[in-house]
Formats: sequence, structure tokens, C-alpha cells
Amino acid sequence: MALAGVSLAIEPGETVGIIGPNGAGKTTLLGCLLGFLRPDSGRITIDGMVVDDLAVRAATGYLPERLVLDRWMSGRAFLEYHHALAGQPAASRRADCEALFDRVALGREAADRRIGRYSRGMLQRLALAQALIGSPRFLYLDEPVSGVDPAGILVFRDILSQLAAAGATILVNSHQLAEVERVCHRVVFVKQGRVEAVETMRAGATHARVLRVRLSTEQPAWPAARLADVAALAGATFRGWVAPDARFAVADDTGATRLLQSLLREGLAVIEVVPEEGRLERLFTGDAARGATNVPPIVTTSGPPPAAPAPAATPATHEPDDHARFMPPAPPPPGDPA
Repeated sequence: MALAGVSLAIEPGETVGIIGPNGAGKTTLLGCLLGFLRPDSGRITIDGMVVDDLAVRAATGYLPERLVLDRWMSGRAFLEYHHALAGQPAASRRADCEALFDRVALGREAADRRIGRYSRGMLQRLALAQALIGSPRFLYLDEPVSGVDPAGILVFRDILSQLAAAGATILVNSHQLAEVERVCHRVVFVKQGRVEAVETMRAGATHARVLRVRLSTEQPAWPAARLADVAALAGATFRGWVAPDARFAVADDTGATRLLQSLLREGLAVIEVVPEEGRLERLFTGDAARGATNVPPIVTTSGPPPAAPAPAATPATHEPDDHARFMPPAPPPPGDPA
């Protein structure tokens, strides 16, 4: 079973990361949220509507993990084509696409280049630009910074920050844990199709961890016994010393603060302090809280509800199991005229 008992509620203006080992069900979850897959049981609503409601689709942007772009087109033609498919006004098409190229920091020369000549990072930027057409209020990103250079990662961070501040709801599926920790408000850890833990990233870390403290080499090295004594006075534990780094275990943020105050008060020249294991890495090492319970069903919400579809469009409400209209006609029986 790809997913079992996954329940989440995601608020407007919130960026939520989905992490977990390979095969955990992360991309399957995105497929359900996008309406590509239908769960066998349970329900998913977005602003109170089903996920494949036309009004929801019109307000949704998606960057897939596997990019299959029209390599024969120029970047500009590709973006303008999708701008038209999204029903955006033709009068502003050129200007809107130019603004999107600027927003993802793809130069004008790249806009006129054939997509087949794009690097991996340029493809990611172009795909993000396509996902941003129409200023979506629901944005789903599957490995968004794969192959992107450091400058591009900064661009992605800035865009996600602006979108969240404007009230967009963003889901990020990524193995780049440092980036997930940096841009997300909450992170959901999925394992074997279940939610194992939900971390709130911006409320302060309260878990125990090991700090690596880099010491200045311009002062005489301290004996290990003295480092252990100073750590004990601060309620921490000395774990070892290989110049220029000393390792200390602390219980939480307050313990880390007490340790640093104690080291500095004793005259130790501290150059750098970093956690030995990232906050999210510990979820993969078995320290995650098991069996998350009492969480509501998947609901994503945004600000004002999406505009209703035009009267001529397919009605927004339809039977969930009515798939016949999407199927080709049955072939004629043998012997019948074509």
C-alpha cells in the first residue's frame, strides 16, 4: 500500500515540506493532491472543493520531479504556449512571460535558446516559471532544486518566501534537507506510506543533539578534562576532542546557549558552532516520534475561494467515478462496417 492513514491540514501562507526515504509515498501523495491519482478511501479537499475541480486547477501550479519539456521549442515559445493553455490574457502574454523569465533569473538570451540546449538547472528554472503562470495559490514542487546552482537556490528561496507572504499554500517534496529546513514552516516525515512525525520548523528546536564547536588554533589547546568540567557546569556532556573541533551533547536550545556562555566565560575562543546532525536528518535515523495520531484529514486552504468556472465550462461538480467521458470509443464488433 503506497499510503495508509495520511492526514494533514495545511493553512494559507504555509510552506510544508514532505520528506522521507525512497518509496515512502511522497510523490504518490502529491499525485493524490493534484488529482492524478484517486485514493481508495478518505477524502481530500482544497478550499472545500474536490482536487480536480476546474476552479482548483486554475489556481494550482506544479513542478514535477521528472521534467519532460518540448525540447524543440525555445524557452520563450514554451512559456507563451503554457500561458495560453492557462487561459491567461493574450494582450499581456509577452510581458507576463518576460516578467517570469526575470523572476526565475533566466536571461533574455536563454529565453530565445532552444530548450534542448538548456542545462539541468536552467530546465528547473524554466519549469518553475511555468508553474508560476497565473500566480497560483496552491503550488506543488517535487525536488525543485535538483541540479540548481547556488545562485539558483537563492532565487528559489526568495520566490517561495514571497509566495508564502502573499498567502499561497506550498508543498515541497525534496531530499535536500537543509533547503527544506530553511524554507518550510512545517515538515512532514513519511515512511512506508504513513506520517511518522510532523516538525514545526520555526518554533525553535527542542530536541537533544551534538554540537561541533570549532576552537581557535591561536590559543593553547585545552586539556580534555577541562573541557569536560566546563561542559558539566553548563549541563552538557563532553563527547571528544580532535583539534580544532570539540564535540558536546546538549538537551535543547537552552542547553546549547548555556554551554556557549560557559565556554566563552572561561576565555575559550569559539570560531564556529554547528549541529553534528541536521534537525531533519535525525528523522531518518530512528529518532522520530512514532505513530503520529489525532491529525485532521488532508485539507488545503487559501485566501478568497477560487473564481467559479465560466458558465460554458464543464460543471465543477461531477461524479467521482464517471470516467467514461475520458475514454476513446469502443471499437466496432468484428464484421461490422467501420
